[in-house]
Amino acid sequence: MFPLNDSGMVSGLLCGVLFGYVLENAGFGSPVKLSAQFKLTDWAVFKVMFTAIVVAAVGLWLLRLGGLLRPDSIAVPQAAMVAAAVGGALVGAGFATGGYCPGTSVAGLFSGRLDALVFIVGVVLGTTGFAVFYGAALRSIKSAGLIAEGDTFTDVYAVPEPVVLAILGVALIAVFYFGSWFERRGSGTVTAQQAVEGAR
Repeated sequence: MFPLNDSGMVSGLLCGVLFGYVLENAGFGSPVKLSAQFKLTDWAVFKVMFTAIVVAAVGLWLLRLGGLLRPDSIAVPQAAMVAAAVGGALVGAGFATGGYCPGTSVAGLFSGRLDALVFIVGVVLGTTGFAVFYGAALRSIKSAGLIAEGDTFTDVYAVPEPVVLAILGVALIAVFYFGSWFERRGSGTVTAQQAVEGAR
C-alpha cells in the first residue's frame, strides 16, 4: 500500500504537494496557459489530463479483470448525471473566466500569483455552501428523479465497459489530432500569450 496510507490526511497532503510541484513545473499552473484551452489555442493541459483519464480507466479495468483489484475497493460517488453536468458547467465557466481551477489556484498562490487567492476564496465559499445545502439539494434531486441508478457510466446506461473504454480511446486520438490542428492555426496567438506570461 502507499506509504502513510493509514494516516489519511498526511498521505493526501503529501500527494497534493507532489502534484502541485509537478503541475507548476510543467507550466500548468499558469492562468494564461490554462485559459488558452478555452480559446482552442493551447491543448497541452487537455491532452495530458485526458490521457491520464484514459490510462487510469484502462488500468483499473485491467486490474479488476486480472483479479488484482476488488470492484468495491474504490469509492465511487452516487451518480447524479444532471447535477454533475450543472456543476461541471459552473466550474468550467469560472475556469474559462479566470484561468484557474481549484487545484491550479492553490499551486498558483504558492507560486506567488496573488490573483489565485480570489479563486481559493471562491473554492472555500463554494465548498461551505455545498456542505450546508447538500442534504436539501440531494433530496430535491432525488424527488425530481435526477439521480441515475448506478455508480458508474457503465452501470447507469448499461453500456459494456470495453465499449466505453473504446470510445474514450477514439476520443483521445481525436483530441490529439484536432488539438494539434488548432494549435498550428493559432501558433501566433500562443506565442503572444507566452510573451505576456514571460513579462509577468
